[in-house]
Amino acid sequence: MTGIPLIITFIGATTLMIVAISKWKIHPFISIIGASLLLAIVVGLPVETIPETIGKGFASIFSSIALVIIFGMLIGLILEKTGAAIRLADDVLKFVGPKHPQLAIMIIGWIISIPVFCDSGFVIVNPIRKSLARKTHVSPVSMAVALSAGLFASHVFIPPTPGPIAAAGMVGLENNLLLVIGIGTLISIPALTSAYYFSKYIGKRVKSSEEINESCAEEYEKVISSFGKLPGSFLSLLPIVVPILLMGLGSITAIIPMSAGLETAFCFLGKPVIALIAGFLFAIILLIRSGRLALLYDITQETLKTAGPIVFITAAGSVLGTVIAEAGFVQYIQQNAAVFSSVGLFFPFLIAAILKSAQGSSTVAITTTAGIIGMYNDAGSMMTALGMTTPVSAALVVVAIGAGAMTVSHANDSYFWVVTNFSGLTPQDGYKTQTMMSLVMGVSSVIAVFILGLVL
Repeated sequence: MTGIPLIITFIGATTLMIVAISKWKIHPFISIIGASLLLAIVVGLPVETIPETIGKGFASIFSSIALVIIFGMLIGLILEKTGAAIRLADDVLKFVGPKHPQLAIMIIGWIISIPVFCDSGFVIVNPIRKSLARKTHVSPVSMAVALSAGLFASHVFIPPTPGPIAAAGMVGLENNLLLVIGIGTLISIPALTSAYYFSKYIGKRVKSSEEINESCAEEYEKVISSFGKLPGSFLSLLPIVVPILLMGLGSITAIIPMSAGLETAFCFLGKPVIALIAGFLFAIILLIRSGRLALLYDITQETLKTAGPIVFITAAGSVLGTVIAEAGFVQYIQQNAAVFSSVGLFFPFLIAAILKSAQGSSTVAITTTAGIIGMYNDAGSMMTALGMTTPVSAALVVVAIGAGAMTVSHANDSYFWVVTNFSGLTPQDGYKTQTMMSLVMGVSSVIAVFILGLVL
């Protein structure tokens, strides 16, 4: 199947999946796998290859993000059980001020996601978010949306995050990364501003399983007293900072020339799984210093029980993305790129948004769109056809692609399930929060890119 029927089939499968989850209350795992299988059959994938396609999509999560989720949750639960999360929440509030907890957690997320994938970042920072929400009596949903937005902005806009840095190289800006970083940082401001106000708005309208029942809730001070003496700030911070620094080391290998041996070492230590294992080891030290090492077995058991549903639903989303890719959706977009080329900077935004909504991964949407656009100094590229022939205009295109790669996060996106599950949200509420937040950020970002393009 090709052309418009392919697009219609994709829209129908996505709609069916959303209705099954939201309206019919079918478990997301079954809904997504069912929609994937139906889509594979309808678009005409060879029957003998469908099981392999499903298996490939499912296995890809276990080879990439599954261990990241598990070790990230282990770190987070240790931070909670030792009181370290409360210590860090106190420190953050002292720095930003108690009246703006959403802003505090958003800024933390934005900084952390520059070297770290947003999925990993949310898992790492989630304990601080929960403690801040409890201390300030602010909606935990509002805090979750704010954290997710902060992480998402730098994930799609700012090198050395893999997506933006790859896009910069593919459009010919590998030697102008500071320009991309500067424009990406600038566009982050309107994106985060819109997300900040949306987080405050939606926090009043959506409740999560984390909401505190006032009749039986412990006061924050009672929670603190139950830990006795809280651990110190430095020791509390190490399980979070060490993975970030290590992943940052892995990222700079794409920017700074170095010896082969050093590059190999940095790349190894910078792998998310290795970095989080290192953070877990520092969390063990935190358990030992707080006299709670005996809790490690129970913490591990609790982590595995909680992580299981998240990992399997995320894997189901990966199956849907793989089926869509195998169906030729990406190739169809590439072949018909000229149809969209008259809309200027909105063209890369639209292509990235279509790809993001179709297959779930922001990084794939960014790199695929950058490949379609081509290099700004290539006379035969789509970039030249759009009139984007200077480094500044090329940087604007990279950021426009990033804005599209936000739009929108839904059931085939691993980040959607990480945010909703770790925030105690139902899938229905995930559409109201994470999906709508990504739409608000994407639209506000591309408008800002357009206005900046008029100025520059």
